[in-house]
Amino acid sequence: MTPVSRALKTALVVGLAAGLASCGTVRRVLPFGLGQDDAPQATATEGTRISILTFEQQLAPSAGLAGRDFFLPGPVAATAWPLPGGTETNSIEHVIAAPTFTVAWRRKIGAGSGKTRQVMAPVVADGGRVFVMDGESTVTAVDAGSGDVVWKVDVKPEGREVRGGSSLFGLPVPSIGVGGPGELTGGFGGGVAVGGGKVFVASGYRTMSALDAATGAVVWTVAVDVPIHGAPTVAGNHVYVVDVDNQLIAFNTATGLQDWSYRGIVEPARIMRASSPAVSGETVIAPFSSGEVVALRAGNGQAVWQQVLSRTSRTSALSEVRDIAGRPVISRGFVYAVGHSGVMQAMDIRTGQPKWSLPIAGVNAPLPAGDVVYVVSKSGELTLVNRETGAVYWTRDLNDGLIRQEGGFLGFFDRTVRPEWSGPILASNRLILVNSDGNAVAFDPKTGLQTASLSLGAPAYIAPAAYNGALYVLTDDGELVSIR
Repeated sequence: MTPVSRALKTALVVGLAAGLASCGTVRRVLPFGLGQDDAPQATATEGTRISILTFEQQLAPSAGLAGRDFFLPGPVAATAWPLPGGTETNSIEHVIAAPTFTVAWRRKIGAGSGKTRQVMAPVVADGGRVFVMDGESTVTAVDAGSGDVVWKVDVKPEGREVRGGSSLFGLPVPSIGVGGPGELTGGFGGGVAVGGGKVFVASGYRTMSALDAATGAVVWTVAVDVPIHGAPTVAGNHVYVVDVDNQLIAFNTATGLQDWSYRGIVEPARIMRASSPAVSGETVIAPFSSGEVVALRAGNGQAVWQQVLSRTSRTSALSEVRDIAGRPVISRGFVYAVGHSGVMQAMDIRTGQPKWSLPIAGVNAPLPAGDVVYVVSKSGELTLVNRETGAVYWTRDLNDGLIRQEGGFLGFFDRTVRPEWSGPILASNRLILVNSDGNAVAFDPKTGLQTASLSLGAPAYIAPAAYNGALYVLTDDGELVSIR
């Protein structure tokens, strides 16, 4: 699959056309202006022409922070990466990993992305093994040092093979960015997590399973009502997942029985990435495609507080998609989250009270580290934010010099292609991201300037995981790459 087709699929949202049909912004999501950035002009009643951009909140560096240094913690060893975000809180500030920034080995682990499947599961690692899931819900355990395959398990239920058609979750799929009938009709999505000697597997084929981490033997499997696109989070005696109907489900890790559930606002408009809950003590932070961030009690699922990260842009119809596709991060008593519609917020974990907000639209988890927070926008801007005030140190355009024009049918309908970025992770004093051009790129964490680049051989849409001195990247063609 080309980076262009995957970029279009990432922008594809189920039900978006229906949800916007009653407003004037719907024409901006139709060919060939999908996600266009050009700002139109509005005419005031008095006849004065006003740029619509004047209505938008702007993100600009703070003059008071210009040239000021900030504290970053030193790197520490990552002896386990059992969850999609590394820990229950989705927060790991700085790790020792890949100091030479070279490829140690590559291993094909299964099916890559295609017409009926997507590689979406983050890499996890523990006990000397790396655990990954391919585009067809096959889980593979790989020796972390050598890359040798230890075991493989296909968690698809019998009779649930991919079928043709032009629907997704029972809803009609627009042809924009899909490529025709039959695409994205499989049980794509889901992910893995490790805890208590088990590998927990959430599947787009409407199952939740636990496998023995040593052998891959199935410990239990339960059916769920709708697909699960996000990877699970394990904490205590619960494994938490969010399904595509915005229901957070808490399964018992020992039995697979559902202990409780919480249903958010149903919102079918979502992008082709998925988030995972964060947990701190007795508090679970759940992200939903409705733009909701909800704090719940881990024991019984009772809601404690709720915030909605949503704003409607006057310049982009895709701001109507409120999905929180990046994992929320809990760090030093605050929850950091960013929504697709253009709100990044720091919230008190006890009350949900916002500490500060910024107009940033993103699909990646923010990275709090030391005095600052790193975040990558969906347009490819890397921004450094003061943790206490939300003031901006600097913003770097990661796509500077990388944006290109590609021709459409018979040379008509040229389109602008921007690389998509995933991450960041702070490893051995480098800020590292991967992109849809098939590169892992290192930046100076103080200045944001690029310092190194490494070819992965295929597009990458999943942020790296760190384990025992290495970084692991799962590419879109189903290859696991170890960077030492």
